[in-house]
Amino acid sequence: MGKTLMIGSCEPYSGKSALVLGIARYLGALEIPFRFGKPLATSLQQDDPSSNLPSPLIDDDVRFIASIIGLEKDKLIHSVDFWSPHTAENRLFNAFLKPGKGFDALKEKLNDSFEGINLLETAGSINEGLLYGLSLVQLAKTFKAKVLLVHLWRDSCSVDPLLAAKDQLGDAFIGVILNAVTPDDLKDIQDNVVPLLIDLGINVFGVMPRSPLLRSVTVEELVSRLNARIICCSDRLELMVETLSIGAMSVNSAMEFFRKRRNMAVVTGADRTDIQLAALEASTQCLILTGAGDPLPQLINRAEELEVPLLKVDSDTLSTVEVIEQAFGHVRLHESVKASYAFRLVEEHCDLKRLFVSLR
Repeated sequence: MGKTLMIGSCEPYSGKSALVLGIARYLGALEIPFRFGKPLATSLQQDDPSSNLPSPLIDDDVRFIASIIGLEKDKLIHSVDFWSPHTAENRLFNAFLKPGKGFDALKEKLNDSFEGINLLETAGSINEGLLYGLSLVQLAKTFKAKVLLVHLWRDSCSVDPLLAAKDQLGDAFIGVILNAVTPDDLKDIQDNVVPLLIDLGINVFGVMPRSPLLRSVTVEELVSRLNARIICCSDRLELMVETLSIGAMSVNSAMEFFRKRRNMAVVTGADRTDIQLAALEASTQCLILTGAGDPLPQLINRAEELEVPLLKVDSDTLSTVEVIEQAFGHVRLHESVKASYAFRLVEEHCDLKRLFVSLR
């Protein structure tokens, strides 16, 4: 029977999928057979979330990762249920806390004669999925699995959630990958903090730096979140936005500010043609116009020449900025350029050899 490794986190969007990609590539390079799935799906491409769930139930992240690494369909582990307001409401009103009908199939799958690694990505946080009987702790205990956490590191207060997770998981907890560390702090964390965590019984298998690329969002995602109208360059929506700038200053100040930024989304009023033109000459991935009025023809022509998508929204600048800020670091890893970077990040900063030795 194979071994089951669960990748979890104390909070959503901590970098689980990026780590799974790195682990999958590592196992593939060593020709170690593995299967992959998410017991509780959290993302499904379907028009009506209240409709019947598709069969087989496979999370979008699982499909994407499988396509990137070339994992065969028979190596995909189907989800038991889908985490959403609609499914949660049904469970709540029916006081139903047990896993769904697909749970027996999951049990059978993980307990068969497969000689390899069952790699499972769990829901957003330690407790997410309790209503479905599919939280990280519940799954780890049921399948006697080992758990590796990916944890966002901000400062020493970040240790508290790790200690709480360690207590809840008990012997299932094998360690952590610290993620999103400020690059300038990387060496200090490795030299000074990691030994202290080990003294607390928390094994550290890697320290990964904060990545603007992995936190970035596509122009297409911004169009969707903002319900924006695309004025030009609709074929360039795959561009990645890493930073946000607001064009609300004088044009001279704006030009100096824009030069220091890279891969920006620039939000400015529809009447600020001077700012708009200055933004187009900088590292701008899309220009988002707020307020009344339409852009001048010369702006559209210049945007088309430089292949910079021009978007128009009905919301005010403040509301627009809030939506964009919420998007950074809170989108799924569904772009090949991010996947390629995740491979390198995990390879360079995680000790996967030591991790899998600990699974024996």
